[in-house]
Amino acid sequence: MIDSQKHIIGLVIYPGMTALDIVGPQQVFSSLPNLQIHRIWKTLDPIKTDDGMMILPDTTFENCPPLDVICVGGGLGQMAVVDDPEVLEFFQKQGRSTKFITSVCGGSEFLAKAGLLQGYRAATHWMMREQLALLGVEVGCERVVIDRNRMTGGGVTAGIDFGLVIAEVLCGEEAAKIAQLLMEYDPAPPFDVGSPEKAGSDLVRKAMLYAMGTLGLEVGSEVKSAV
Repeated sequence: MIDSQKHIIGLVIYPGMTALDIVGPQQVFSSLPNLQIHRIWKTLDPIKTDDGMMILPDTTFENCPPLDVICVGGGLGQMAVVDDPEVLEFFQKQGRSTKFITSVCGGSEFLAKAGLLQGYRAATHWMMREQLALLGVEVGCERVVIDRNRMTGGGVTAGIDFGLVIAEVLCGEEAAKIAQLLMEYDPAPPFDVGSPEKAGSDLVRKAMLYAMGTLGLEVGSEVKSAV
């Protein structure tokens, strides 16, 4: 049965975010009935993602209504904003009344730094697991981790799985299944290397070197701890 109750979802976007972290869940949500989506940032200026895509916010922190779901993704540029007091204050404010506090990929770091994940179990991108654990969060390796009203997705593409989980919670199993079918979400990847556990240490090391080079960072113990 499809739930007819109206739900308000807030997707927090920011410069340097990974587009698919948010576009994946939004694609799921766009197929659901009685749902309003807000794309939120400090201003309504266009946001440039870490792959060069431009996304237009439609809601500011100041005029954002109370949300049923708040969600944030990760991205190569998140280090520039993840400690921003204005950003963390927004999460803290919404977190006091939001029904579901959620994230995809490295977005869990925002929630943790806003004090919203301590005492909870959460997922994140595999390269962020150590960092999230240092923030006092119990880290899970599943595609989607649910701990009470905290729902978190793993890296990037896990946002689609995450979106379908949220869809079922908000609108019922039938609505979630319809959304999956409309998207023709029937993944059959050509390579079975989508997690560090499957990829093996050599490929993980090369991926880490590539990512750190993209960020302009030195590669340290993270490479060893990722496998």
